[in-house]
Amino acid sequence: MKQTIGCVNQIKTIQLLPQNQTAKSTYALISVDDDRCEQHVYVRSLGLALAQRGCQVDIFTRRQDPDQPAITNRASGCRIIRLTAGPTRFIPQDELFEHLPAFLEAWLAFQGCCDRHYSLIHTNYWLSGWVGLQLKSRLKLPLVHTYHSIGSVKYEDTEPMPRIASARLVVEWACLQEADCVVATSPQEKIDLRWLVSRRGRIRVIPYGIDIQPFSSLVKATARQQLGISPKTKTILYVGSFERRKGIETLIKACAQLPRRFQLYLVDRSEQSSSDEQERIRALIWEWGLEGITTFAKPIPPQQLPAYYAAADVCVVPSDYESLGLVAIEAMAAGIPVIASHVGGLRHAVIHGETGLLVPPSNPEALAYALWAVLSNSKLARSWGEAGSKRVQLHFNSATVAARIHQLYRSLTQIYQ
Repeated sequence: MKQTIGCVNQIKTIQLLPQNQTAKSTYALISVDDDRCEQHVYVRSLGLALAQRGCQVDIFTRRQDPDQPAITNRASGCRIIRLTAGPTRFIPQDELFEHLPAFLEAWLAFQGCCDRHYSLIHTNYWLSGWVGLQLKSRLKLPLVHTYHSIGSVKYEDTEPMPRIASARLVVEWACLQEADCVVATSPQEKIDLRWLVSRRGRIRVIPYGIDIQPFSSLVKATARQQLGISPKTKTILYVGSFERRKGIETLIKACAQLPRRFQLYLVDRSEQSSSDEQERIRALIWEWGLEGITTFAKPIPPQQLPAYYAAADVCVVPSDYESLGLVAIEAMAAGIPVIASHVGGLRHAVIHGETGLLVPPSNPEALAYALWAVLSNSKLARSWGEAGSKRVQLHFNSATVAARIHQLYRSLTQIYQ
């Protein structure tokens, strides 16, 4: 209760955007956990693209730093709202569930004091899904949900199961059963949801969308100058969190089989990475003699990522499972070839032999062969990079995806009128 009162008092001290009195559609996008994680990139891109279509969009996330503003205006019609739920510090995803009731009450308090009436709620990841289910029940609003990651897939080979697993599986089942529509970001995700979560529920496949401009505007020479990389150095890039399922060990073992004429960049884009996994990866790098040609980049802000993509010769996504394929899409937008595991959403993002290569997961030999094929043939790499850029422009740009999402929203809100 104290958290809710504090949230209301905090909001009252902020000068909010003037409320538009026209009949613009107003949508609430919810991504409870860390607003720097991959799913929030999706949410932020979608929110901005919907605003460009004339919608009013509020993106809700949890405040994790007392210095963070409660409200950030991203663009005309799109703002990020950070609600206080639990301590204002970083909390790992697996420890956030107990703070969801506080987030729910803070959301309701915000809506009440700001007199904002939403047409629809779109939740992202299972934690936000729990919040969305409560709001749907209380407010009788249409609910759209995007999983981003499926617990049944993630925990398939996990022993022992984390304590939060049972709660997650129940919430994910309820989301598919009760949401008005689930947006799957790839055909494979739809298959996984049907076989592993529930045969019931409505699913629409709409791919991931990104703002292409930041990734396509940098040339390699400029990016390398910014990062201090020699123009002649062959660079292999990994972008993502440090988790075992991300397959970084496979990448290291593959690199160990190549002539030492390259530089490996491991770029951490998430503050939720496991410190134990980071230390394990560092130990493997020393074990395989790659310490002299490996660069670690600590968690970096999103605006710095395009430079790393543009500077690379090839981007590797060696995950054991990947539902979204965000990194592959960003890399292709930057015009570089991608080598990815033949799993999940990656097999639908990367076209084998056209925009890069797909290899079996956890197979260092196959990955090493693919890396050598790209690094030793600049003409082929350039051709795949150009094809990847065109593919993203056609299928994964935020404007195209937002148009399809907006059409879905409108069809659902009409049912509730």
